[in-house]
Amino acid sequence: MSKLFPNLFSDLNIRGKRIRNRIISTGHHTLLARNGKATDELIAYHRARAAGGTGLIILECTAVHESAFFHSTVINGFDKGCIPGFRKIAEAAHENGATVFGQLFHPGTEVFGIAGDGTRTASYAPSQAKHERYLGTASPMTAGMIRDVIDGYASTARHMIEAGLDGVEVVASHGYLPAQFLNPRINRRTDAFGGPFENRIRFLMEIVSAVRKAIGDEPVLGLRISGHEEDNRGLQPSECMEAIEALERARAFDYYNVTAGTSGSARGVVHVVPAMSFAPGYVAPYARMVKDRVGVPVFITGRINQPHVAEDILRRGDADMCGMTRAQICDPDMANKARADRTDDIRACVGCNQACIGHLYLGAPVSCIQHPETGRELEVGRAEPARCPKKVVVIGAGPAGMKAAIVARKRGHDVTLLEKSRQLGGQILLAQLLPGRAEFGGIVNNLRHELQSVGVKVELGITADAPTIRSRNPDHLVVATGALPYMPDLEMSGGRAAATPWQVLKGEVYCGTKVAIADWRGDWIALGLAEKLVREGRQVTLFSSAHTPGVSLVPHIRDTWVSELAKLGVRFVNLVRLFGADETDAYFEHTYTGEAVICESVDTVIGSFGNASVPATDFDLPGIPTHVIGDAYSPRTVEEAILEGMRAGLKLG
Repeated sequence: MSKLFPNLFSDLNIRGKRIRNRIISTGHHTLLARNGKATDELIAYHRARAAGGTGLIILECTAVHESAFFHSTVINGFDKGCIPGFRKIAEAAHENGATVFGQLFHPGTEVFGIAGDGTRTASYAPSQAKHERYLGTASPMTAGMIRDVIDGYASTARHMIEAGLDGVEVVASHGYLPAQFLNPRINRRTDAFGGPFENRIRFLMEIVSAVRKAIGDEPVLGLRISGHEEDNRGLQPSECMEAIEALERARAFDYYNVTAGTSGSARGVVHVVPAMSFAPGYVAPYARMVKDRVGVPVFITGRINQPHVAEDILRRGDADMCGMTRAQICDPDMANKARADRTDDIRACVGCNQACIGHLYLGAPVSCIQHPETGRELEVGRAEPARCPKKVVVIGAGPAGMKAAIVARKRGHDVTLLEKSRQLGGQILLAQLLPGRAEFGGIVNNLRHELQSVGVKVELGITADAPTIRSRNPDHLVVATGALPYMPDLEMSGGRAAATPWQVLKGEVYCGTKVAIADWRGDWIALGLAEKLVREGRQVTLFSSAHTPGVSLVPHIRDTWVSELAKLGVRFVNLVRLFGADETDAYFEHTYTGEAVICESVDTVIGSFGNASVPATDFDLPGIPTHVIGDAYSPRTVEEAILEGMRAGLKLG
């Protein structure tokens, strides 16, 4: 039993089901299902989290009706063909000591899927509705369709229990269909399912009745709901609590799983997967509101990335279980490490959202920039010991080099990591200096700890020239020398020079009162610089070569950030490229029309044009197999750097 986390590692009984601890892997869309069914990849994904010690796994959203099939990677729960896959997941979870629930889902208006032939999928809601984010029009459900959908909840739940799952969870969170029925601003029906509160809750009440009849008395039946949808047109806390009080009077559910936000608006969606700008455990007040109103366990989800955050929530009595989903995407063994009080060994999630929810927007399976093994469990497996351990030299201690050294050393190779500077971390050390990005530096802390734990020899302040490398007599060489800022040829006069983001962050240039930022990348850097400088009291205009600033970022993070910057006074000009500058003005060219756009009386011009690889040709030593990875291979992001570091470590021997 953990001495540090006694509450987190106490068991919990719900309707006779024992859950071994208070940690949940909550329902989240992995994009690992195919053709409406679970795949071997999805089974392996959940097996890893069960083996890692989680108490409860709640599976991803499962369509309860053909109208709920909103994406090609959604499991069809209404089809009996889902049962074999669910059974394999249940067996994998149970074999490793975890409890597993299914999730009953209908999105209502929240349909962004495209059919196989490229056409848009139809959507339905209590009343006709226009979706603000997905730009779709939902048709009103007929009375017959409502009955069919309720039956779909029941049949899907029956399939899940038949497959061996321990319970089911009805999803009424994030503005999905049951929440749409509850919301009087969306539900404008005049029949028995609309109008006064007792009619608007009828849909959810009838789902409860149908599901319980379908699954019997033994399985657990829970509800996921937002304590606040964080949008003016979404459900407000008073409306959520009114629904929960009515459901509790009816003894409808065995637990309530409380989250925040709605997928239905730009303002509310940031709470669905809150980024590092949100305080850890910030949803706790909503869970407390529910806890004070019900007599059954309350779960909580929302930026609980460390076991001590969960322990504090449980100790205060705000909730009974904690959703730590991204924490386990980042480190599947988080629960086992916390239980053994090995907190320093936990690879902490930094809330970047780049490869978890970020992959959803790209149509790619879930992963993690820090732990690319996530979502690739079958590809990677357990790193097998090297057949013939070799001497490996890794040049460059940025994220790519550190990950390559760690994986190679874990496999038994003798690894030396050379870094010319006096610090580990590469460009992450700069990224963490951007406003609101300090937590990003945790990636370096995590990798540094892993280097030490596995016994990589680290040499700092070493320039890795050919004699230095050969003196270490390596069998393999991994080149991860990174990249340097790129600056295109510009027409500059009057002693003017464009500053790089690195120079600004390092304090090597003084930015005057009026600043122009030319952004080619559309990533964190230009937006972060704009925020830094405007908060310092400078006038900032961000000129983007794309149609919108931050085009490379996860949309809901980008939209929220751009809105905040606009409120701070940042001016945006899109579809322009920097041409040059003289002693007073900066000159841009419209990327479509070719017309000139002039920024007058500008003190400082910053060019955010990405990076260029540090040439690896100096390390092409005859007789020594060489692997070039990360930005040294091609400048991209930390995700690709760490992924290539992992793959390089696995290829050696």
